[in-house]
Parts: sequence; structure tokens; C-alpha cells
Amino acid sequence: MRILCIGDVVGGIGCRFLRDTLPTFKKVKGIDFVICNGENSSDGNGVTPVSAKFLFDSGVDAITLGNHTFRRKEIYEYLDESPFIARPANFPNGTTPGTGIINVDTGRTIVSIINIMGSMCMDNNLDCPFECVDKMLENAEGKIKIVDFHAETTSEKRAMGYYLDGRVSAVFGTHTHVQTSDVQILPKGTGYITDVGMTGTIHSVLGVKTEIIIDKLKTKLPQRFDLASGECKMECALFDIDNKTGKCVSAEAFRLE
Repeated sequence: MRILCIGDVVGGIGCRFLRDTLPTFKKVKGIDFVICNGENSSDGNGVTPVSAKFLFDSGVDAITLGNHTFRRKEIYEYLDESPFIARPANFPNGTTPGTGIINVDTGRTIVSIINIMGSMCMDNNLDCPFECVDKMLENAEGKIKIVDFHAETTSEKRAMGYYLDGRVSAVFGTHTHVQTSDVQILPKGTGYITDVGMTGTIHSVLGVKTEIIIDKLKTKLPQRFDLASGECKMECALFDIDNKTGKCVSAEAFRLE
């Protein structure tokens, strides 16, 4: 199975570029299943039912999220209802909308998708991501298991990759919006990339107007994060997974402009 993992989609401009780009890319590459991080898909941060539906209608099969998941309260009920969207699993059980693992039946096989958030430099007090992912794997129904590790530091992401090597099909990192050059297959057969990148405006700071971020860093004062406009990119990683073994047999990163 060919599984495409798309980096954080930023705002309406990122959503529209994905819609313009993804269908042809799926056809050219023979992609079977698409996972997309959509935690910034709504203008002004967060995700809404409208932005999630837009991504699904554009050819995305499953959505993963991150630290901005709960910025928009209108998504809460949707998280409980949709079987195709996963939020970070290490939020508290029982009080947090949604689920950290989804098992999607494609008709040919089940793809289990786990969303985990990192603990380093993330300004949160969530459960240990390593212990949490172990618990999530107990609920994975598919031979094919994909993990979106939404984390800040490269060290924590690399550590998670090796921690899961041989136990999941692929680990792709999100959150930093900058694609790394280390797409690979780890020694025990897990596809891996530290950060898959971003879908949004090229000339920006993580999708936001450059002058706003520069001013914030210089003055230390709060700023409204208005999204940049202009030419866009869609960054992603494509993993070929053996349906019988669940192992990754090839991994490649792409940047589409």
C-alpha cells in the first residue's frame, strides 16, 4: 500500500493549494491512502468542521492534529463523531473530545493511525508520549500502523522513531513546518522522517507573514498572526508498505510547488 503523509496545512490558502495539487499527484504516484495534519487548516489557527471537510473532499482519507487542536470549540463534537480524524492521544482520557487512534478499513486492509504529541518545548503537561504510544498500539487493529508524532525537537522525534522501529510501518513528524532531509527506512523496517514539512505559503514564517514574526521577535510583544499570501508548496512523504508484513519497503519525501 502506498501511503502519503502531508505536512501541516496552514489556513485556507494551504487547503486550496492541497485541493489543486493532491488529486493529480495521487494519480501519478498511484497513492492508495492519504494522511494529512490539519491542526492549522482553519484561518486563525486550529481546525473546524468546515476545514476538515474541505480536506476530506480534496482527497484526504485521514486527518491528524496537534497542539492547536482545541483552539476552536466547534470542532469538539466533530472529533467525537468522525472516525477519520485523530487528535493527540496523550491528552487526558475521559475529558478530552476525540480519540488518539483511528482504525480505518480501506476495503483491502485496515490502516491504524496514531497521533501523539511531544513533551519537549511544547508548553504542555501531557502523558509521556512513549508510554502513551505503547497503550495506543494495544488498540491498533491493522497490520499497517502509521504514527504522526507532533513534536518540537529533532532529538525527541528521532528517539521516537527508533523506539517504534519494527513495531509500526511509518513515523512522520509534524509541528515545526520545516521539512527535514532524513527520510529513510530504519533498521527494523519502519519508514521515518523527522518532519514532513508544511502545506502553505512559501515566503512566510511557518505560514505567517514574515514581518509579523520578525516584529514579535524584536519587540517581544504579542502579535496577531495573519497568514501570508503568494506562491505555495505542499510538502509530504510517501511510504510504500508491505500489506502482509506491515514493513516499509521504500520512503521518499516530496515538495510540490
